[in-house]
Amino acid sequence: MLNYRVDPRLLIPLSPSGVELDFFQSETYVSIVGLLFLDTQVLTIAFPFHRNFEEVNLRFYVRRRSAETWRRGVCFVREIVPKKAVALLARLFYGERYTALPMKHHIEHREGALRVEYSWRRASKWESIAMSACGKPVPVTAGTHEEFITEHYWGYTSVGSGCSEYRIEHPRWKIWPADAFQVTADMATLYGDQFADILNTPPVSAFIAEGSHVRIFGREINA
Repeated sequence: MLNYRVDPRLLIPLSPSGVELDFFQSETYVSIVGLLFLDTQVLTIAFPFHRNFEEVNLRFYVRRRSAETWRRGVCFVREIVPKKAVALLARLFYGERYTALPMKHHIEHREGALRVEYSWRRASKWESIAMSACGKPVPVTAGTHEEFITEHYWGYTSVGSGCSEYRIEHPRWKIWPADAFQVTADMATLYGDQFADILNTPPVSAFIAEGSHVRIFGREINA
């Protein structure tokens, strides 16, 4: 997870109807996130050759009022996966902005040193994000920037004049703060000119989350 401060005016046009931007200490953020899906099932069905795959996404943080509570969630600017069927299903069922590209990953964890890299190919050029850390993962402290980034449990996308809402369930993750990181990508063509300057500067924070079993529940449409 590489996390960048961003002018909220860039995110408002991308926010679905019915949600508002979520702020941490008066700042809004976008995150580049690389992750690895393992043993994936859809409606309890494990599809051959579609169980394990990479994803890299750019996301930002929103919230929606429900009864007396706030549902804190994320919206995606773009999501990259290597499987065309996964991208198609995500667009159809969740309204997400998925693109299918060739991808690969490398994860090395030995003797207390951890290195993670996710790569994708556009045209004939490979692009990537990479990060290294050491030691053991640490719990995320309540009220911190790290908690804000990791503890959003809803997803929102635009559907017509309303929005689609789905719930994400997983335990609190521990994290490794990054010792070093590297981003190699043409941000202007990948995410748009409006994000290029932001994403070409060093992030505010960078860390690796240990991950866990995750459940995603069916969407609801809110007018």
